[in-house]
Amino acid sequence: MRVLRLAVVMIILLGLIYPSAMTGLGMMLFPHQAKGSLVYDKTGKAVGSKLIGQRFTKEQFFHGRPSSIQYDASASGSPNYGPSNQELMKRMEKEAQQWTKKIHGIKKQDIPLDLLTNSGSGLDPHISPSAALFQVPMVAKATGLSENTLVRLVQKHTEGRTMGVFGEPRVNVLLLNMDVQRLMEEHSTHNE
Repeated sequence: MRVLRLAVVMIILLGLIYPSAMTGLGMMLFPHQAKGSLVYDKTGKAVGSKLIGQRFTKEQFFHGRPSSIQYDASASGSPNYGPSNQELMKRMEKEAQQWTKKIHGIKKQDIPLDLLTNSGSGLDPHISPSAALFQVPMVAKATGLSENTLVRLVQKHTEGRTMGVFGEPRVNVLLLNMDVQRLMEEHSTHNE
């Protein structure tokens, strides 16, 4: 009987009270993060999370890393292919061919590696600054915005290493594309 009482107490304590307290504390101390780090457009509509990538296919927007799970957060993960795996080679070749069609005159070896490979989770919302700068000519041509304007935008959205030492500099594709959208709207308003 004591074991049963202990089990009930632990279920209540660790299954109800502790998670509720941690959720409440998280909401109080980090409300934006506790709600999923959502990003809103100018109308107040949630358009995504700055923690989860999205598929952008139009040439007027910067593209993120490929995702074999189509950025489905419920299916996080990616094939664990080694560098000599034939499936990985085929997929990278396919991605490279698509990039050579989007940006004419480039060589496959000039394509940044993060535009050809998945991240470990398949959800990475970031690309390297070099991958963003690589796409500037494509986005400039599709939007009518100058390459200089887009380079400055990439620089504005380049985040440094976490705590100054962890990871690599990166660009959040969703936040960058929201600014591209804003500039396109301003550009079309000025041209009317």
